[in-house]
Amino acid sequence: MKLTLSDPKYLRETISIISELVNETNLKVTPDGIELVAMDPANVAMAILKILSSSFVDYNVDKEVNLAINLTSLKQILRRSKPNDLLTLEMDKDNKLKITLKGNNTRTFSLPIIDIDEKEQKVPSLEFPLTVESSSTLIDEAVEDSDLVSESVTLIAEPKKFTIEASGDSSDAKIEMPQSDDLKIKATDSSKVSAKYSIEYMKKIIKGSKLADTVEIQFNKDYPLKITYKEVDKFMLSFILAPRVETD
Repeated sequence: MKLTLSDPKYLRETISIISELVNETNLKVTPDGIELVAMDPANVAMAILKILSSSFVDYNVDKEVNLAINLTSLKQILRRSKPNDLLTLEMDKDNKLKITLKGNNTRTFSLPIIDIDEKEQKVPSLEFPLTVESSSTLIDEAVEDSDLVSESVTLIAEPKKFTIEASGDSSDAKIEMPQSDDLKIKATDSSKVSAKYSIEYMKKIIKGSKLADTVEIQFNKDYPLKITYKEVDKFMLSFILAPRVETD
């Protein structure tokens, strides 16, 4: 197994974001690319990552390899990469993950493969009545605005408008985003749909905007939220977030 990225950000940023939800997990390296499916310890959010082999300038993987790693340790190493570095991953003779950063100089790190008692996570099969495709910046700003007043955020989708609301003990925030070139709403019917989610988790998830200018948002009433960032032939980073269900 040996793979080289000419743009380290795809691995650096995705691992950095996911490490805020999960500390240890399995990275699956297949002939088609790198895959990760991990659930946070509270079982509130799931991260799904695919970095396609076409993202790499060199991709030599004959068979599937599972790497159990500490994401925090990997993140710290990847943070040392520079934009123009060549990032290479391979297994060394001691069965450690060897990480090489080659730019004006060559830096090499070794990361131990760990033992973790984790069952393989399955991505749930979800069906959504609507999809909101938006500029990442619009959603980032709306979530940051909502964070000023509350610990939860309500997403509301109508045929020609997407709204994010938050209500605190004494303050409220409401961000209305009409359908435009920067925001498109695709729905199977014209009904209004709303659901509530944790802002704490949303703030971690929307860091995916570092990787993509657009974001895809899917949800339903009292139903999980799915947020996806992707670039064709490069990567796909998705999150599934459990809803906050109101009880009487």
